[in-house]
Amino acid sequence: MADIVLQTDHLTKKYGALIAVKDLTLQVLEGEVFGLLGPNGAGKTTTINMMCGLIKPDTGTVTIHGKHLSEGDEPIRSRVGVCPQEIVLWERLTCFEQLQFIGQMYGLKASMARRNAENLLKELDLVEKRNKQARTLSGGMQRRLNLAMALVHNPEIVVLDEPEAGLDPQSRLKVRQYIQNIAHEKTVILTTHNMDEAERLADRVAIIDHGQLLVCDTVDALKRRVGEGDVIEIEQDLKLDEDDIQRVKAGLQPLVGDVHIEASQRLITLRALNAVSILPAILVTMNKLSLQPGSINIRQNTLEDVFIQLTGRRLRE
Repeated sequence: MADIVLQTDHLTKKYGALIAVKDLTLQVLEGEVFGLLGPNGAGKTTTINMMCGLIKPDTGTVTIHGKHLSEGDEPIRSRVGVCPQEIVLWERLTCFEQLQFIGQMYGLKASMARRNAENLLKELDLVEKRNKQARTLSGGMQRRLNLAMALVHNPEIVVLDEPEAGLDPQSRLKVRQYIQNIAHEKTVILTTHNMDEAERLADRVAIIDHGQLLVCDTVDALKRRVGEGDVIEIEQDLKLDEDDIQRVKAGLQPLVGDVHIEASQRLITLRALNAVSILPAILVTMNKLSLQPGSINIRQNTLEDVFIQLTGRRLRE
């Protein structure tokens, strides 16, 4: 089993009456991409800020390679690189100057800081912008430069807070590919409310909501919790009332077993091992119940299905 490089034990952080993070215990393994998945306001950013030593927990501890992280503990903190959700740059410094400056702030010799800066500009496709001021860059380029700043001191652990937020498709792909590349050399912790991003990038995912850990496992294991098979989503033109819901459940139960209905969204959701083959029978049954389906979607399980099972609502509600 891989070594534990970062561990949180019973972390709690309050802001007045608001409990941002509550009794959170996690273990991050060496060389993995670890995802913190949850809706906006779930406590993800507060959690990683405590992991990095940027804010102090009210209770609980953070351990990096077996050593407790505390304020002012620079040798331990320097093993972590942080790319915040909000882009933080000096507008009038060039891309190269930003990276060299940050590298030296982390204690690198000037020659090493320059070498690392040049390499990162190449890896993140920013060479042509080497001598351009940060304020002249597009949003996607600024995001990539921010990522480079988190990596310039060659940290063992890289923490990325919503790394694809606000990116155009081309920049999103570049950032995603780069994260996958560095995952072979470093431990990556990323937060996201984008389930597709988590599924594509993360080896393990911790789902949190209202500051509490709901579940933590590999992506495949989490999706198996929901059930085997594909998901059929049938939208209705008219909202279903309680009588309609019970009639649909009774009519479809013999075909697919457990039936989940989200009447508020005019959506009938079914899970079946042989979804395509039984779909005609489902439509015949619905016709007998005088229900006319609108659009029909067949897909595989997602992490959002896991979130719905755990909380009873969609990730973005």
